[in-house]
Amino acid sequence: MNPESCEEIFARFQTQNPFPKTELKYQSPFELLIAVMLSAQATDKSVNLATPKLFAVANTPEKMLALGEENIKNYIKSIGLYRTKAANMIKTCAILIQQHNSQIPNNRKDLEALAGVGRKTANVILNTLFNEPTIAVDTHIFRIAQRIGLAQGKTVFDIEQGLIACIPKHYQLHAHHWLILHGRYICTARQPHCEKCLINDLCEAKRLAII
Repeated sequence: MNPESCEEIFARFQTQNPFPKTELKYQSPFELLIAVMLSAQATDKSVNLATPKLFAVANTPEKMLALGEENIKNYIKSIGLYRTKAANMIKTCAILIQQHNSQIPNNRKDLEALAGVGRKTANVILNTLFNEPTIAVDTHIFRIAQRIGLAQGKTVFDIEQGLIACIPKHYQLHAHHWLILHGRYICTARQPHCEKCLINDLCEAKRLAII
């Protein structure tokens, strides 16, 4: 995609939604970290249904660790991979307490050293909590970046790097939220709502024969 079209796409996203936010519900950095960990291979909606009761009893690493793995499972069993996630939550809480004074690290190396935290989760935390212009490539972004023509690749890292190269720097802070929301509600997987799309005239899906 040429730079002019890419600029126009994100200018329109910004005009429509100047300050996009995650749809995960949280009240603290720790709650956001846990919510993002739970959202892996799950929907934000399912996470938001489970976390209020969990956070009501365990909203700090100390309280979560004290709650214990088995009890955590009871709160998150409606979420996919809940057994693995509960185990990772306990391990992560221990690391936060022992190595970070119960605070959320503000750098990729320490974030990715937490149990259950990969590059995507780290990118979400760095962007949402620390205002870094990272792009967390989830299934929506992986799909629509290629469909629209913003980036091509076989891995999420390929797409992330392609998007960073394509998206003007002054839009990168909010880019992943705009793309996630666009993929979630407009450019859906099976039946994209092209008639409602504000960038339909700039999309390269037809040229790329992706739709």
